[in-house]
Amino acid sequence: MTPAPPRSRQGNRVTALRWARILRRLGHRARLSSDYDGREADLLVALHARRSAPAVERFAARHPGRPVVVALTGTDLYRDLGRSRRARIALERAARIVVLQPRALTELPERLHSRTRVIFQSVRAGRRGRAARGRFDVCVLGHLRAVKDPFRAALAARLLPPESRVRVVQAGGALEPGMERRARAEEARNRRYRYRGEIERPRALALLARSRLLVLSSRLEGGANVLSEAIALGVPVLASAIPGSIGILGEDYPGLFPCGDTRRLSALLGRAESDPGFYRELARRCRRLRALVDPARELRSWKNLLAELAPRA
Repeated sequence: MTPAPPRSRQGNRVTALRWARILRRLGHRARLSSDYDGREADLLVALHARRSAPAVERFAARHPGRPVVVALTGTDLYRDLGRSRRARIALERAARIVVLQPRALTELPERLHSRTRVIFQSVRAGRRGRAARGRFDVCVLGHLRAVKDPFRAALAARLLPPESRVRVVQAGGALEPGMERRARAEEARNRRYRYRGEIERPRALALLARSRLLVLSSRLEGGANVLSEAIALGVPVLASAIPGSIGILGEDYPGLFPCGDTRRLSALLGRAESDPGFYRELARRCRRLRALVDPARELRSWKNLLAELAPRA
């Protein structure tokens, strides 16, 4: 169950498709849906507590005693659980709760910790692409939404000195009114910024693989797919210091900047471009995290979780 509709390129849809493939690889029959239609099932995996809450309620009513797994998104953890009674009820009905990074546990009541499992999002690592000569390309990937603070890297690039070779390349569909217009206006006035619009995932990964850096400037994340993709590809990251990213990168990761701090991000961009030692340290720290995003690890995590639930199913 994912509220992200078919053919959507949203992160929740990417996650749901990958999990369905994992379940099938483990020998199960898996259906992907945007709503629970009442069909027979032994187990419901619901991605997004608040938006999937009606499906959780219908499944629990139709199949009392059959297990429900609720996977928490960033909006669940850092916004909705404090506001939505329905989201909290969905958690109470869950046999297991899935979070995407360990720091998420601090947002949950301690009584739920024993039912919560951390499953890092995995990526099949491709090869690092060949970076453009004469430029220091910085990638921003993700749909244009206010919660992603999508233009922070572009604004930071404006503050760089004239001799800087930094160019920010952004890809992602505009999901909120005025976002595409703002992106085009920024492209027209900022010589360091290019907007590619929405592109298919293989092209987005190829763009990331050719980049010197990924900037993840979100105000809120549960555990971003694009962060796992950068780690798998060996692309160093600059990220806003929010719990969802700190939970993966670590509190002492040197590429963190205060959320919304344009000047600090600009300083990190300039340092990554001009200080080889700093850039190597970012790359080294990201390489150390590759085991977290190994597909075999995510497969084992789901196998273990289902083994815990097998007697109930």
